[in-house]
Amino acid sequence: QVQLVESGGGLVQPGGSLRLSCAASGSIFKITMGWYRQAPGKQRELVASITEYYWANYADFVKGRFTISKSNAKNTVYLQMNSLEVEDTAVYYCNAVIRGLEYWGQGTQVTVSS
Repeated sequence: QVQLVESGGGLVQPGGSLRLSCAASGSIFKITMGWYRQAPGKQRELVASITEYYWANYADFVKGRFTISKSNAKNTVYLQMNSLEVEDTAVYYCNAVIRGLEYWGQGTQVTVSS
């Protein structure tokens, strides 16, 4: 098992930036990690993912604005979010897939509003 703890959410104005962190209780060296989000009344959707080989994948709606990265030494995955839009408002969740099982963090709220 692994526990995931997100942090870094908050209130930001349109055009602003936030950096989310996801700290894992164990090694993420050989794990694909991802960030998902869920807005009120909508389904949870993939935002970005990063493999053990540092290959990153992004949803079309965040390409060029968000960057996923990780530190194996710190067992932490990051999501740098720039040029935030009102439509990015959601609860952001960290995800790990280990031996076919999915693990989720508790989520961190990101609100983009003027």
